[in-house]
Amino acid sequence: METLKAQKKEQKKEAGMRITGAEAIIHCLLAEGVDLIYGYPGGAIMPVYDELYKFQDRLTHILTRHEQGATHAAQGFARVTGKVGVAMATSGPGATNLVTGLADAQIDSTPIVCITGQVPRHLLGSDAFQETDIVGISTPVTKWNYQITKADEIPEIMAKAFYIAKSGRPGPVLIDITKNAQFDELDFAYEKCSGVRSYKPVPKPNMEAITAAAALINAAKKPYIVWGQGIILGEAEEELKAFVEKAGIPAAWTIMGESALPTDHPLNVGMVGMHGNYGPNVLTNECDVLIAIGMRFDDRVTGNLDTYAKQAKVIHFEIDPAEVGKNVKPDIALLGNCKETLSLLLPLIKENEHKEWKAEFDKKHKEEFEAVIKNDLHPTKPGLTMGEVIEQINEASKHEAVIVTDVGQHQMIACRYAKFKKSKSNITSGGLGTMGFALPAAIGAKMGAMDREVVAIIGDGGYQMTIQELGVIFQHNVPVKIVVLNNDHLGMVRQWQELFFESRYASTVMTNPDFVKIAEGYHIKSRRVEKRTDLKDAVQEMIASKDPYFLEVRVEKEDNVFPMIPSGASVADIRLK
Repeated sequence: METLKAQKKEQKKEAGMRITGAEAIIHCLLAEGVDLIYGYPGGAIMPVYDELYKFQDRLTHILTRHEQGATHAAQGFARVTGKVGVAMATSGPGATNLVTGLADAQIDSTPIVCITGQVPRHLLGSDAFQETDIVGISTPVTKWNYQITKADEIPEIMAKAFYIAKSGRPGPVLIDITKNAQFDELDFAYEKCSGVRSYKPVPKPNMEAITAAAALINAAKKPYIVWGQGIILGEAEEELKAFVEKAGIPAAWTIMGESALPTDHPLNVGMVGMHGNYGPNVLTNECDVLIAIGMRFDDRVTGNLDTYAKQAKVIHFEIDPAEVGKNVKPDIALLGNCKETLSLLLPLIKENEHKEWKAEFDKKHKEEFEAVIKNDLHPTKPGLTMGEVIEQINEASKHEAVIVTDVGQHQMIACRYAKFKKSKSNITSGGLGTMGFALPAAIGAKMGAMDREVVAIIGDGGYQMTIQELGVIFQHNVPVKIVVLNNDHLGMVRQWQELFFESRYASTVMTNPDFVKIAEGYHIKSRRVEKRTDLKDAVQEMIASKDPYFLEVRVEKEDNVFPMIPSGASVADIRLK
């Protein structure tokens, strides 16, 4: 009977029933298929929270312990599901605390919608209590933002928000709603947005360019693919695999593209970038055709642009015209969703193998194995390495886990050594490099994929930036696994200080608390490992647990991550030690 009443009430609202702006916000979210929100209430957003209270059976709200945690959780949810993540906060400091997450989502192309409360319209510009110009502040770090000052604006603006966040190259949208607009009434009717004038999110592919690209690829002796997150965002994993296999081209990934092609695929040659694999970096400057798919030539990938792939013809698959030629000028630009452009290209590609060229990658891998990988994964020194921890997680999870990393040495090691069978399995803060990202992002990822194992791998520095989100794990019994690789340092900064600042460790040594006791304070099962003989058992126990689990691993304090391209150096100058 109650369900029938709710349905009839919903039908009346769809037909134009008069409701408050606050209730309209809830119905807009429901119309967009949202059933999970992360946020933190406060005075200016309280009318929306009051309506949210009435819809608890249809819309779950997760109270994070900090607004930044809400944005990162929404990001983790979005990255693992492909849906739009939602976060909500009040005005003033609540809104400004969202900015880091917005900036992270903007540079990593993550679709989230953030809703903030604002002081009443008549108080705008008066420096009222908790008034901040969040629209002005967030403009550089959002795909779109808008301030709603009238209740009747709500349905159209909310529909646009979700459309813009998800379409084309995804990104964050912020909607700021004045308190009067939440209290005032409107005749509610909702229609999903299917287009915005002058906004063309997906360029139409050019067949002449695709034909020219196919001719270049077919004639190449040393073609090389570097793919990025555009493959995942475009849901083009199968098209990438078919292209790689038909053309027989070695393919490497950016940190954001990892997991789009299984790690063990024979043509997956590894990671490019500052701490990427040796062969994929060095051989960038030896290929004759560089095929960049859904990546933006970030400086951490290219190193010194003056020496990057100057010998190669460059083909750039890209959905965002603004990225074409921004850093590397392509010979051929293939605009559009890479799922469509790859599908159009594939029939024009000749079958090939490029065995001799692939053998060069294999040779470089052997060099890297002897100089770096062997010591990372099978160390002879007494102290534990980060690499062997990742290897044990791979084994225990059978390459099926979603790995969520923070930022620092552990991030580079995890991305280098984690093994994946499925796409959307590597979640990290790539472009912004946000310490504190992993713990709340892992919460969002687990809530978005309850059927998958989610393991957060975090350094002792980044962990303490959002450690309060353990409260969310405890309150909602989120069965995420947390691994803190503790070296009592801000490890990546310390590495740079050692290599480039004569070991002057300025403000990088950390005196840490007892992480196990803190986790136990949140009633999370915990364990600490300091000896190699205990590592395998501890990791297996963690993965086997059906509940949240915290594992601290004490690792070598002054290990460095290699290979490494020094800042500003050429990719060919990558160091093995």
